[in-house]
Formats: sequence, C-alpha cells, structure tokens
Amino acid sequence: MMIMKLFIRAHDLGIKGESNIAARLTELGLDGVQLVAYKCLDGIEYAPGQELRGRAASFRKAFEEAGKSVPLIGAYFNPVHPDELKIEKGIAVFKDYIRYAREFGCDRVGSETGSYNGDKWSYHPMNRTDEALSRVVNVFSGLCDYAADYDVNVCMEGAFGHVCYDVKTLDKAVKKIGRNNIRFIFDLYNYLDASNVDKMYEILDEGLQTFGDRICVFHIKDCVINPDSSLKQCGVGKGIFDYERIIAETRIVCPDANLVLEGTTGEDIPFAINHLRQFI
Repeated sequence: MMIMKLFIRAHDLGIKGESNIAARLTELGLDGVQLVAYKCLDGIEYAPGQELRGRAASFRKAFEEAGKSVPLIGAYFNPVHPDELKIEKGIAVFKDYIRYAREFGCDRVGSETGSYNGDKWSYHPMNRTDEALSRVVNVFSGLCDYAADYDVNVCMEGAFGHVCYDVKTLDKAVKKIGRNNIRFIFDLYNYLDASNVDKMYEILDEGLQTFGDRICVFHIKDCVINPDSSLKQCGVGKGIFDYERIIAETRIVCPDANLVLEGTTGEDIPFAINHLRQFI
C-alpha cells in the first residue's frame, strides 16, 4: 500500500551532526530529512570542492541504521543573480551534490528559480520576462545533462517573487528544458501573496493536475494574514491552511507523497507533526 511520508528540513531541527539528527527524527516519529548539508553538518561549507565522499558515507550509514531517508538534497542558488560569480559558484556547488547525491542516499537535488534582486530573492520586474525564463531554462538544462551521467534528478521549485512565479511558468520552463530527469518541488505557500491567497485551493488543484506524479516533494507550511493583508509564515496547524483538505486532495494524485515541513521550528515541530498525522 502506498503511504505518505513526513519529513523535515534537517537544519530546522536546530541540531547538527548526522547521528544527532537521526536520533531526533526517531524521537519525533519522522521519516527523514530534506538535507542541506552545509547547514547541518559540521565541516561542510557552501563552496565547491568540499570533501563530501567520506561525509556522505558516514551520513548514509547513520540514516540507514536509523531507518531514515532523504527525499531531496537542497543546493539552492540564484540562477539569475546579477553577480555572475555567484551563479557560477551556485552551479559548481549544485554539481558537487549531484555527484555525491547517491552516496548520501538520495537521487534528487533541487533549487528555486531565482530573482534579479540577487540575495533578496524578491520580486523584480525583470523576473517576468522571456530573457529571465530563457536564462533559467539554460542553467537547469545544463544541470539536467550533468545529472544524467549520475542517474540523478534535478528538481525545480517555483515562488511568487521568482522567475517561475506560478504553476504555468514553471511548467513552461520544464517543457522547454525537455529532459527526462527533471522533477518538481511543490510549495503551495510559495505561490501565494495578498493578491491570490483566497485562491489557494485553486492553485493547489492546478499544481496537482499540472505536475502530477512528477512532484518529488511537497513543502508543508502555514501562515496567517497580517492586518495589512501580507502573509506571515507560522507553525503548521496554527494558520489558515486546511491540511485535512490539502492532504486529501494530494493523496488522490500522489498517494505516496513526500511531505517536508519547511520553516517549522522549536516547539512548533511536535505540534505540526501531531496535526498532520491526523490526516496522513
């Protein structure tokens, strides 16, 4: 029987080291982590050429012994950053994780599609141009070709303020890339702002119908609406997201979905897990 699994970003646990992380996952009853290695493993920096082989073996051993898994390795970078050197660095780091993904016990490496606002990752009018989309397509096409040699999938995530700002634009980009080893990360919250939050379940349905079983990970978030109509992320189960509905609709399309808590930390973690387990 296909079952949904519940994960968390490793660095949201607030601890470091593979053994510590695996033990905490067992305490919480979680299935594993989305891994951003340079945020949760000592001795690894965000830079190309890190010594990953030995660390990957150690990580995988600890996780296999604990019965935990990694549905996604995050190597997020901004592919349209105004500083070309930062793009080159991001691509180099992403390729390092492609090379060692399977040694970490994973076959997927992902990133968002970036913004011309550089390190702010926020809306810029250039984001919504053909030039921007073409740049994203070129970068991710190259990564897919590189990843094919390692039997690894490249995963793309859209967000309202980024180049792939809605479901249609991300789907358009992936179709232009046209590679078999491209997958989607679906983050419903990412697509929302004050202008469309009332349409969140329409966006959920559009994403499910458009991306289908090519979704490798669902990011699980929640939010409240501020007095000025802006959105503020909060712990899952403490905001406006109806997860009974979201999970029921997701299960129809992806009965074995990988659900990853993202941005839920501290005491909000066990609350979120208990909230979601009702519906999983």
